Amino acid sequence: MRAAVDRAGRLVRQGWGQALDALLPPHCLACDARVLQQGSLCAACFGGLHAIVPPFCGCCGVPFEHAGQGEGGICGACLARPPAFAQARAAFAYNDAVARLVLPLKHADRTELALPLARHMARAGAELLARADLLVPVPLHRRRLFLRRYNQAALLELRLGRLCTVPVMPDALRRLRATAPLGKLGAEGRRAALHGAIGLSPGAGTRLTGRRVLLIDDVLTSGATADACATALLDGGAAEVEVLAIARVPDPRIAGPLTP
Repeated sequence: MRAAVDRAGRLVRQGWGQALDALLPPHCLACDARVLQQGSLCAACFGGLHAIVPPFCGCCGVPFEHAGQGEGGICGACLARPPAFAQARAAFAYNDAVARLVLPLKHADRTELALPLARHMARAGAELLARADLLVPVPLHRRRLFLRRYNQAALLELRLGRLCTVPVMPDALRRLRATAPLGKLGAEGRRAALHGAIGLSPGAGTRLTGRRVLLIDDVLTSGATADACATALLDGGAAEVEVLAIARVPDPRIAGPLTP
């Protein structure tokens, strides 16, 4: 009986999906090209995504140009200034193709992008997700949250929690003060701007104590935001913090402005 009900439910969902596709033909998530399935990318947009695969830094996840780069598999920046987080991974190297997905999610109310992006993150960060006790998003300051109406990192965290059945804690961290936009700052400027800007929400420590936390963000640039969040989580009792993002800026050690 249960099998028959489940089969009927699937048929109904398929019927609704086909009707929706007939009324609103599926388009690429990043452009107007027609695709076969809702929530997918066209071949051109998908081909522009560059998945991060080895070799990369075993700490911050920055892509290496060749296998011999770094010392013991760790980039020079992490050797010179080890971050508070143990490891960071991202699904893609940040480029224009990734920006056409991340920026609309972040600034243009394209919240439907969170689920397909979370699926890519789940594949790239499978090992991190498998050992995580808790997912925590990078927080927005309340003023920016009011203007944007949602936190894109929290949307990704919630989707990942459902996909991978890992508990989530969307309100574990908070911005203690507003910071200026970081896009035009270099790595040192970002660290200075974020000093003391992130802390635990009241009562969060009881759920964090002894837990392995996976911090969720959209883009890793210099790693300064992730480092500030990881420091707050470790100070609050977390046993370890790792980081998972959609994309990684290829070289976070550049002296000039960083994006996005």
